[in-house]
Amino acid sequence: MISQTTEYALRAVVYLAGQRGASCTTQQIAAATQVPSGYLSKVLQGLSRAGLVDAQRGLRGGFRLLNSPTELTMLDVMNAIDPFRKTDPSGFATHEPDDVNLLPLQEALFSITHQTEDLFRAVVIADLVKADS
Repeated sequence: MISQTTEYALRAVVYLAGQRGASCTTQQIAAATQVPSGYLSKVLQGLSRAGLVDAQRGLRGGFRLLNSPTELTMLDVMNAIDPFRKTDPSGFATHEPDDVNLLPLQEALFSITHQTEDLFRAVVIADLVKADS
């Protein structure tokens, strides 16, 4: 349902949320989240471009979460990396009398997509951070 890149972004954000504002290197995040560091570097760049993480260069550089984990949702992270795709109702229009009625399929996909989006929106990152972090 979600891409590997999106899953890696969620792992990184959850890890950074547990660091309570401290900067972490790509290598630290990669080791903790079991994400290849080269891949993670690109994911973190995307999160930085989206304004979810701050990237600091230099000796004391690293990445830190910019948003409060209590306000940042799974959907926010997902949309920063790979926007949640919604069903396009116009693609189901029938044009000929013999065309298959795709309206029931359209309605089901539309409903499921919106329910799924609502579920991802309901989960804040703070809820995913281990209590002992």
